[in-house]
Amino acid sequence: MRRALFPGSFDPITLGHFDIIKRGVTLFDEVIVAIGVNSDKKYMFSIEERKAFIEQAFADEPKVKVVTYTGLTVDFCNDIGAEFILRGLRNPADFEFEKAIAHANRRMATIETVFLLTSAKTSFISSSIVRDVIKNHGDYTKFVPDSVRIN
Repeated sequence: MRRALFPGSFDPITLGHFDIIKRGVTLFDEVIVAIGVNSDKKYMFSIEERKAFIEQAFADEPKVKVVTYTGLTVDFCNDIGAEFILRGLRNPADFEFEKAIAHANRRMATIETVFLLTSAKTSFISSSIVRDVIKNHGDYTKFVPDSVRIN
């Protein structure tokens, strides 16, 4: 089974993330969306909310699983038998950052990182932009799956 881990904080999941996951499902037998837990970071949404947003967005896709984890991503990959890390690239800065992480991961474990370019229509979206739109009472719904709704 070709299993890929798609790690991130997903605070919140965006249409860019959604696109990468949907395309990843065509390449892998299983895509595990892994929400990293970092106690030093301040999140807008709780881990339970972020997990629910993703699970609802992919409720009809049996090849997508959603989990949380702590520690090194490569260690978690080894624990669950994931051979691949899936990452999306929006721009050259993303590439440089992700390339360094991929090289470090490969030094620590037998893991291959697969990069997918984001689609042109979502390449400008980031979770931090979405959070800023939400904080300023803008229409965030243009940037996230329908499952992300704030009461």
